[in-house]
Amino acid sequence: MKLIKSTITALGLLFTVTACAGNKESKNQNMKGENMEIVHLTKAEFLKKVYNYEANPNDWKYEGDKPTIVDFYATWCGPCKALAPVLEELAKEYAGKVYIYKIDVDKEEELAGAFGIRSIPTLLWIPQSGKPTVTQGALPKPELKKMIDDTLLNSK
Repeated sequence: MKLIKSTITALGLLFTVTACAGNKESKNQNMKGENMEIVHLTKAEFLKKVYNYEANPNDWKYEGDKPTIVDFYATWCGPCKALAPVLEELAKEYAGKVYIYKIDVDKEEELAGAFGIRSIPTLLWIPQSGKPTVTQGALPKPELKKMIDDTLLNSK
């Protein structure tokens, strides 16, 4: 009887873990799909998609093919939480024109340190050509749109 209970418990646990893994997988597919415009980056992805500061420590060389906003944030940060839905709206509005990336400073401490991030949220504005600029704090949507139009898209 104990063997049957143990087997049933183990199978139940296996099904639960498998179901959760399936949900995680489908979530990851949505993040890579067309509807998911905001992408969470690791240091390795940042080096490939944005700027390889290890290979080019003295020269800024943007690796992307569209202007980019990089949001340095933390999950516990109130202003970061307030900014997140605004960035999601902007990602939809500017889909195909601008990339919006997010970097969790707690998970990517080395990357945050490389850019001297001391306050969050910090946004790194990267035009297709030229040097990036930095803003700090949760700016309102109209100001963010103006920055995208003027700084990234040059559509004054």
